[in-house]
Amino acid sequence: MTIHSAVIQKLLSTNAHIGRQVATHHFKDYTYGFRNRMAIIDSDKTLICMRSAFNFISSLARQNGRFMFINTNPLFDEIFELMTKKVDCYSPSSNSLWRTGGFLTNCNSPKKFRSRNKKLCFGPTQPPDCIVIVDTESKSSVIDEAYKLQIPIVALVDSAMPLHTFSRIAYPIPVNPSVQFVYLFCNLITKTLLLEKNNLQLSNPKIDLREEAIRIEDKKRKNKLAKVGFTVIPYDDLAPLPEADIEETKKLLDKLVVLKVNHDSGSNMGFENPKSAIDIGDGKTFLDLIINQIETLNSKYGCQVPLFIFNKDDTHDSTLKVLEKYSESSIDVHTFKQGEHPELTLSGEHCSKEEVQTVDDGDIFRSLMIDGTLDLLLSQGKEYILVMKSDNVATVVDPNILNHLMTNTIDYCMEVTPSHSSNLILTPMNFKLQEIAQNQDKHLKDKFKLIDTTNMWVSLRAIKRLIDTNRLKPKKPSILKGSDYDQTLRQETKAESAVQFFDNVIGVSTPESRFLPLDATSDLLLLQSDLYTYREGVLTRNPARTNPLNPVIDLGPEFAKIDDFQRRFKSIPSITGLDSLVVRGDVWFGSNITLKGQVTIAAKPGSKLEIPDGVVIENKEINDPADIDG
Repeated sequence: MTIHSAVIQKLLSTNAHIGRQVATHHFKDYTYGFRNRMAIIDSDKTLICMRSAFNFISSLARQNGRFMFINTNPLFDEIFELMTKKVDCYSPSSNSLWRTGGFLTNCNSPKKFRSRNKKLCFGPTQPPDCIVIVDTESKSSVIDEAYKLQIPIVALVDSAMPLHTFSRIAYPIPVNPSVQFVYLFCNLITKTLLLEKNNLQLSNPKIDLREEAIRIEDKKRKNKLAKVGFTVIPYDDLAPLPEADIEETKKLLDKLVVLKVNHDSGSNMGFENPKSAIDIGDGKTFLDLIINQIETLNSKYGCQVPLFIFNKDDTHDSTLKVLEKYSESSIDVHTFKQGEHPELTLSGEHCSKEEVQTVDDGDIFRSLMIDGTLDLLLSQGKEYILVMKSDNVATVVDPNILNHLMTNTIDYCMEVTPSHSSNLILTPMNFKLQEIAQNQDKHLKDKFKLIDTTNMWVSLRAIKRLIDTNRLKPKKPSILKGSDYDQTLRQETKAESAVQFFDNVIGVSTPESRFLPLDATSDLLLLQSDLYTYREGVLTRNPARTNPLNPVIDLGPEFAKIDDFQRRFKSIPSITGLDSLVVRGDVWFGSNITLKGQVTIAAKPGSKLEIPDGVVIENKEINDPADIDG
């Protein structure tokens, strides 16, 4: 007996193939026909759908995704309790089983109350990354709310499931939800989550007491930073430089240095080089944009703005290859890497290839002491440095900000941007550092008014003063292992800021258009589309786009790697009229496609969905080719 036959026999033993007396039209693709007036579900199709669902669950588990399990059928209570205990998400005090799931769009604070028969719990406050539903028929309201929030659903569906509900499930599993099958299903979920958890633990051994002490110290430092406050001023309040006064602008820019921290790897997108070397459109990389901007400023005003690139060991060589094309350029480019100088590495510390050594602001500032670089820059009349700590493709080297800093003798300036258009800063306002999101997690936007773009403008003399007085002491570097390990901790370490040491600190609230980080292939779709062009190194928005906000794009795991992303698009669709796009399953795009309004494209599990060349899709939900012309 083959493995496939054994698996099918196991499914048949759970009565998974026995449907209801009714089989809806859209469900007939998953049935053999009828027997004794009962729909017979194709077990091969059930198996294919299960594979797709568990591949998705596995990929989320590798990224520490949050799962929400929903069950109201008392027959399955014991099964659910056993599963949640094994995967360490059971809490006797709060019943985190999510027995009813709750009202997803109204769960900003935990709510507990008791009905006549059972205790209900609505929490945690963060939305899940995936919802798993067993008794789908009675949970259509949850499915509607999850669809509104664009949260993917894995659910067991039977032959009587209405199309309205069925079409909103990203990973439907056609099956008879018998107690035996639910036990098998929950057992597979348990094994999948435990396997991924074990893989993470194998690649990230438990920390020792010394490392735990370092983490505690990092937490104390973060709490101290949370109390730091400063004034954030709107960008429109900055006095603009006169366009005609080229000589004054030249004098200003001659006092500027630009430093790119080139540490972010593109490994989460299957790109082994730094993210700054990813082609974001027209054969340009983010490094190309920075260099083109500086070249334009140098040429237009006759100034000399140098560029410093701070690499890691694994990004240094690939960065040098990108820079080879600029060997004849007039721009002054300097590269150096972390760890090659004792000023940046504590004695005896070495990192393996799998380890990630995080860098705080102090490390960046101390890097300027290499070979007397800081003293040399000051002797050349340089006064300010613009530090780009992440791959924010919309970054602008803005003389207006520099002019404000020099006029007001500012030591440190953080560029921030509103988390939503409703949070625009119209007048100068005071903020604590803890009120500003320090990373780009999409779930944090609703909790903060402002987001740190990770661009900072700092006075070189202030840096020199801090280093000379030994206030920027080297700290024990945080060593993290594995690309998927403890993203929360990594973001907290990333937020380590030297702002607390500076005297005259401000923030500038730049327009939302100046914040477009490259974190996933969904961002790459925006950048490579007709929504943006690149002019003199600056990202320019298509004036045909009337909506001030960017489309919300959510590509499924099939598009997560750059190679897969490129193979699945013959050409990037036109999206100037797009509001939102959700893509799930095995979807392939032709050329010259136009997307408008709200578009959802979800291939049926086990089937390939090809979007033909030249079609226009507007405010549609596509599940098969017939929906395109409908």
